[in-house]
Amino acid sequence: MLKPLIAAAALLLAAGPIAHAQAPGRDAPSFTLTDVAGKRVDLATLRGKTVVLEWTNPSCPFVQKHYGSGNMQSLQKRFTGQDVVWVTINSTAAGHAEYLKPAQQADWMTKQGGSPTYVALDADGKVGRAFGARTTPHMYVIDPAGKLVYAGAIDDKRSTNPTDVKTANNYVAQALGELKAGKAVSTPATQAYGCSIKYADS
Repeated sequence: MLKPLIAAAALLLAAGPIAHAQAPGRDAPSFTLTDVAGKRVDLATLRGKTVVLEWTNPSCPFVQKHYGSGNMQSLQKRFTGQDVVWVTINSTAAGHAEYLKPAQQADWMTKQGGSPTYVALDADGKVGRAFGARTTPHMYVIDPAGKLVYAGAIDDKRSTNPTDVKTANNYVAQALGELKAGKAVSTPATQAYGCSIKYADS
């Protein structure tokens, strides 16, 4: 058990040089991506909707924790069913060994039983760097007015152990529930945990 924890710690410390994470309360950076099905994903056209951004990398054990336990898929299904737009983004550089082509990323998501609204690649890292995304997963919630209301970790259990999901406080679910209830998000920012994003030139 000790070796996986040591490896996890190394992954957590391996963040590359990127911009500071965007602060909640500000307008979310605009972006346009093409998803793995060839559809355009333009944040500006999603104004009026609550949007979740999920940074992912299938090779990351922290991502595997949340997909292997079914946690991420459950969140996606639950909240897209409530008219939330869920965008899963992989910012792994095209030249990195962990890079997946669009068809490969799409196939992986299908095999996981995931149901985000969009799955998109950000191989040049422009979107990830604009948001200051550092880890996989790194989560962001954008309100219908286009303001960032949550940025950080998916939950408060900084481990790769799938059983920790059961007792975790899920910050994303909490933020989305508060938004739906017309309340201010009580925990707008936390420190993200996970594997460092494999940006180009990082």
